[in-house]
This record gives sequence, C-alpha cells and structure tokens, in this order.
Amino acid sequence: MNNMQNPFALSDDLIYLNHAAVSPWPLCTAETVKRFAEENARLGASNYLQWMDTERQLRDNLAWLINAPSVDDIAIQKSTSEALSAIAHGLDWQAGQNVVFLKQEFPSNRVVWQSLERYGVTVRMIDPGPGQEPETALLAACDKNTRMISVSSVQYASGLRMDLLRIGEYTKKNNVLFCVDAIQSLGALAFDVAEVGADFVVADGHKWMLGPEGVALLYTDKHIRERLMLHQFGWHMLETAGDFATLATDPASSGRRFECGSPNMLGIHALNSSLSLIRGVGLERIAADILRNTDLLVRLISDHPRLELISSADPERRSGIVTFKVPGEDQEKLYRKLMHCRVICAARGGGIRFSPHFYTGEQKLRDALGILDQILNSKMD
Repeated sequence: MNNMQNPFALSDDLIYLNHAAVSPWPLCTAETVKRFAEENARLGASNYLQWMDTERQLRDNLAWLINAPSVDDIAIQKSTSEALSAIAHGLDWQAGQNVVFLKQEFPSNRVVWQSLERYGVTVRMIDPGPGQEPETALLAACDKNTRMISVSSVQYASGLRMDLLRIGEYTKKNNVLFCVDAIQSLGALAFDVAEVGADFVVADGHKWMLGPEGVALLYTDKHIRERLMLHQFGWHMLETAGDFATLATDPASSGRRFECGSPNMLGIHALNSSLSLIRGVGLERIAADILRNTDLLVRLISDHPRLELISSADPERRSGIVTFKVPGEDQEKLYRKLMHCRVICAARGGGIRFSPHFYTGEQKLRDALGILDQILNSKMD
C-alpha cells in the first residue's frame, strides 16, 4: 500500500477522532519537514530561492482550496485569530455600527469582535431560540447599522454546517460585509468563495488541512483589501520587498500586505505538503469519505439506547463533526476515559466530539463505539 492509499502512520492502538482540534501529519508532511531540517542543517539557507517557490506553491494551493480568483487574494498568517484581528481592526468602524455573530462560535470568532466595543461598536451575539435556524436568527438581528456578519462555515461544538449561500446573498443585497471562519471545513468539504460571496475567509492549517499549527489562511476580496488599515509593518509587506536599498514604504497591493516580517518557512513547507496531498486525493473524494463516516456515526449513535445525538441529524447540516452525550453521566469523566483507552476525541458542547477524516476506516468508528460500551458497562468507576 503506497502513501496515497495509506498516507498516515498512526499507531495501530490509536483511534484518532480529533481532526476538528489538531490533526496528525501525513507521512509526506513529516518527510518534508525532515528533509527541510536536514537541508537547513547541512546547507543553511543556500536554497532560499527554492524555499520561496514552495511559498508560492502554498499560496496557489490555498487559492485552489477556496477557489479564490487570484493568489494575490491570499495572505499567510500565524493563526485564525491573527487573521481575524487584521480584519476587525483594519476596518474604519464608526460608533453605533454593529457586528452580528452567533453565541455558539469558537472564542476566536467572538473575542475579536468584542474587542471593538471600545470604539463604540455594538456587538450582537445571537443565541437562536428552540427550533430556530441559526441563519434566520442572524439575519433577523441585522439592521441598517450592521457592518459585518461573521460566522463559522461549520460550528466547532455541534458540527452544524451553516447555509453560507443564504447569508452571502443577504450581505451582498444589503451592503453588509461577510467574514467566514472556515477552519472546520477547509480540507474536508468543498468551499467556493465566489459562490459564498464572502469578503473575508480565515482558517488555520492544523485541523482538516492536516498541517501544522502556526500557519493560516487570510483571504481578502480585492475590492476591500486596500481599505483595511494596517497595524503591523515590516520589509515583507512592502510592494518593493527584496529591494533593501529603497526607502519606499508602499504596502503590497496583494494579500502580502498583511505579512509584515519573515515567513515561517518550516510551517510553509509542511502545510504545502499536506495541501498537495489533499489536492492529489481530491476534495470530492475526501468530502464523500468524511460524510460517509459521519453518516455511520450518526446512525450508530442514534440507534444506541444510552447515547443522545447533539449534532444535527439532517444530512444537509452534517460535516466531519459528530457530537453526542450520555445522559446521566459525567461527560468530562467519560471523555477522559475514552482518551485513556486511546480513543482520541474532544469534550465539546456539553458532550463528546468525534471528528474522523477521510482516511479513518469504518472499523475504527465501530471500535470506538465498542470501547465506549465497555466504559459504560464498567459503571464509570
């Protein structure tokens, strides 16, 4: 079996169901990092021009991943939070304007907007009522003073896949900016920024993209990119980057304007290798395999007499995340026992979150439920 068929080298006793948190690296990525380290140790930066080619390849892979119009729309950041901060604190907010987002968002997509309250911006953190669609609640909270809607493509705790097209249609019609935190879908599900109508897309590479922490995507629409005020400055973000003698300070017109200093070449090599694998396998196949795993988990959990599904049972709302709970049990204790039994998962949303990737076999999912049964039958002592 070659690396394309079996691209991971996870320990046989491990059931890895935590790609919504931090993914293991594929073999090709580990080998790329090893080669990069060995080359650096032997040759230093002798091949820096080739490293810059890898950086360009990463931009191309990131543009492909979201179907961006141009690689110029892509900036490489350290994290989702850094990318969101560049957006939130780059806009020329006026007192009385508001930003709308869901209470259920991951803190990265909440804290950055709350930080704007010092400028008189109103934060509208929406908690949908029972049976209310989150998109309906979000759009109902908007008014003539709404400047931004920010939403995750997939909610981190429940795995709920958002109807981005509906939100994007509203924002374009009403001249509202649209920011998508796509960290829980990029690398797992197809994403088309033009179809969605997002002005901004952000995502770190260490989840479904199978890359390292510390390298992230920031997409900015060309029509708004140069309207964002810059708060970090350095040689790399200049239009004349590389011309060290010039005194010109004009920022690059491309997304590179948000990259103030030297790039994280090690992380760039790693993420580029992971995305090259994803591109080689194909997003259509990856999404189909992930959703097949999700469907199986939903069925197994729904049929289990002691488990309660927290994630949506609606196939149109499914992603790579399935969250459930065991009523009457201490969920945190159950999570720790699963981890002790080498079922790598997460405690989220008041329950246990499983997030298998495309390579996770059906038997691994059934084994995880079998281990869960053993834990429950042991009376959780």
